[in-house]
Amino acid sequence: MSSSLDPQAEQLNDTIRAANPAVERLLSARGRGIFFPKLGVLSQSAAAAGKDINATIGIALEDDGAPVALPSVAKGVNLPVRDAFPYAPSPGRADIRKQWREMLVKKNPRLAGRSFSTPVVTAALTHGLSMAGYLFCDAGDTIILPDLYWENYDLIFGNAYGATLKTFPTYTGDGAFNTAGLAAELASGPVGRKIVLLNFPNNPSGYTPTEPEARAIIAALTAEAARGSAVVVLIDDAYFGLVFEPGVIRESIFVDLADAHPNLLAVKIDGATKEDYVWGFRVGFLTFGVKGGTPDLYQALEAKAGGAVRGNISNSSNPAQSTLVRAWQSGEYDAEKQQKYDLLATRYRTVREILAAHPEYAETFAPLPFNSGYFMCIRPLHVDAEALRQKLLADFSTGTINFNGVLRLAFSATPTGKLEALFGNVDRAARELESAAH
Repeated sequence: MSSSLDPQAEQLNDTIRAANPAVERLLSARGRGIFFPKLGVLSQSAAAAGKDINATIGIALEDDGAPVALPSVAKGVNLPVRDAFPYAPSPGRADIRKQWREMLVKKNPRLAGRSFSTPVVTAALTHGLSMAGYLFCDAGDTIILPDLYWENYDLIFGNAYGATLKTFPTYTGDGAFNTAGLAAELASGPVGRKIVLLNFPNNPSGYTPTEPEARAIIAALTAEAARGSAVVVLIDDAYFGLVFEPGVIRESIFVDLADAHPNLLAVKIDGATKEDYVWGFRVGFLTFGVKGGTPDLYQALEAKAGGAVRGNISNSSNPAQSTLVRAWQSGEYDAEKQQKYDLLATRYRTVREILAAHPEYAETFAPLPFNSGYFMCIRPLHVDAEALRQKLLADFSTGTINFNGVLRLAFSATPTGKLEALFGNVDRAARELESAAH
């Protein structure tokens, strides 16, 4: 390794290489260079913990040792000041990291007994994706992903890290997930470092693979790893759990990919944002899994992720982390979570019923396959998608999102009683545009 690297980074790289050379190959230049500092300010502050006089901490304390807090601020926070106002550790509070790991197993029962890291806290999903890019993406790298993807990926991976997004069609002609397209992209280049980005339920399409499709995705990725490539799969699980149809995978694809092949590193990027409906809290997690992963390997990856967080934002919100831990430990959490799932499931079923009750809509737009998440997409058949979006805004007081020729409709944000009007407006606006063109 280059002598320009800090010895602490060198030590982490050596640990990762000894445990799994493929994972060390996957690290970007930034990823190889980053470390969580065990020397300097942090270690010296840790050494002073519990001392009668501790003049090391970069916060202000009252004479009784409590954090200084403005009463006008503190009265708006329903937390003890010690859980709200001090810094959280850069990798996240120990209690939230432990609990999220336990919750991952509860939500994904087949993770029990499998090898994966303790999650590192990020400032929600966007920051988690960015930290994954920091660790694994160099300028000029190619990221393979479906062509229906969240546009923020362009900023996160393209603008920030100089990677190129190489897409394959999301669906086959018969509306299935295009596993063959993924396999073809993986095999199209020589053996080497491969970066894949998967997002299920997908934004914008609202699609999650069926169980056979998921098996085919796992097989394609495993085959590339077996061919000799070092493969990192970034798994954007922002909408995890919001699945509304039988036969669709209920567990994250991380479960199988984390134990698929020693050359395949799975990186789960998830969080409370959508799962627990706390969009403004900005609490996410980064979790690593690889077949045969050892505690030393995972601790080294956690240290690098924690170092990247420290060098980027220092730490994520302490009051948000504290509030979530309390909510998860409350007796009401599970029932409340089910109630909100039922609300979104009702809206999903209502959309299905509306489309089934209006076969005439097939004359103006085609719904893309959807079965989960917050969204569904339609493809206008005879008019331009952007023109239709503008028409809906101007004449029907209806907002939609244009994603490269398809319109994304968020049933998650549309009151159940207005879903009928939403699709009726789309149909009428499309007909008016088509009529005006003739």
